[in-house]
Amino acid sequence: MTESPLVAPVVWQLGPVPITLPVVTTWGVMAALTLVCWLATRRRALEPGRLQAAAEVVVETLQDQLRDVLHGDPRPVLPLVGTLFLYVFTANTAAILPGVHPPTASLETPVALALVVFFSVHAYGVHARGVLGYLRGFLQPTPLLLPLNLLGEVTRTLSLAVRLFGNMMSHELVLGIVAMLAGLLVPVPLMALGLLIGLVQAYIFSVLAAVYIGAGIGTIERGRWTRRTAIRRRHRGVVRRHRPRAGRGARAGGRDGGHRPPARGGRHAVAHTVRRARDDRDHGHLLPGRALLLLYANPLVK
Repeated sequence: MTESPLVAPVVWQLGPVPITLPVVTTWGVMAALTLVCWLATRRRALEPGRLQAAAEVVVETLQDQLRDVLHGDPRPVLPLVGTLFLYVFTANTAAILPGVHPPTASLETPVALALVVFFSVHAYGVHARGVLGYLRGFLQPTPLLLPLNLLGEVTRTLSLAVRLFGNMMSHELVLGIVAMLAGLLVPVPLMALGLLIGLVQAYIFSVLAAVYIGAGIGTIERGRWTRRTAIRRRHRGVVRRHRPRAGRGARAGGRDGGHRPPARGGRHAVAHTVRRARDDRDHGHLLPGRALLLLYANPLVK
């Protein structure tokens, strides 16, 4: 254990460049991921084996998550975000091996990953919107916010690195303190909890990277507008479908009149409301208040 969590032990010196322990562990994680991916994809078949099926589940799950975040096609972003997720998860869970410290518990690794996300956001944004269109986004909603927008690009990258480093470093410190005070077997449940922590941190890091890239290419704003438009159109369609027709049959109570408003109060109004609630239930648009009305008054209305 080093004197400070901010100082990484140097394994050897390659000229003027020091090779630290997190770098060596990162090389090991990269080699393990490359080997597993090669074994999973070397003999692809329509009826996949266990390893290929597991790889397909991981890829499809990441693709579905990115589609929900980006509100668009996730395939251009999938290689980067998927690689970040697999690396961060494997690096976080490397602590279960005896004598191995996760490289994400050293500050240099989260900073390097955050810088990859930082430059990737701008690269995707310029590729999708052009140089002028991407730079124009920093002037929205008003040019007076240009300094804050530029500062936000830096602070969110810093928070991305500090969040991952702080969580993994604190977990390592807790494991070390418990091992010194209680013995070697007591931290085993905490190591099992570390698997969950590593998965959660990898998910948060990759989702935030996807959110930043989606904001850079502009799909998140368009997705929100499209979703609001779809909800409004769906609501208008429901209202239009349940609105009584204004034809002759509506005034006369004919077959094409739809729902005729109740002419009398009391139990007739309750019966009319219950019938409307039944129609809403059949169309999948039942409100909570009408659901309670169906629960109590439905047996009384034929």
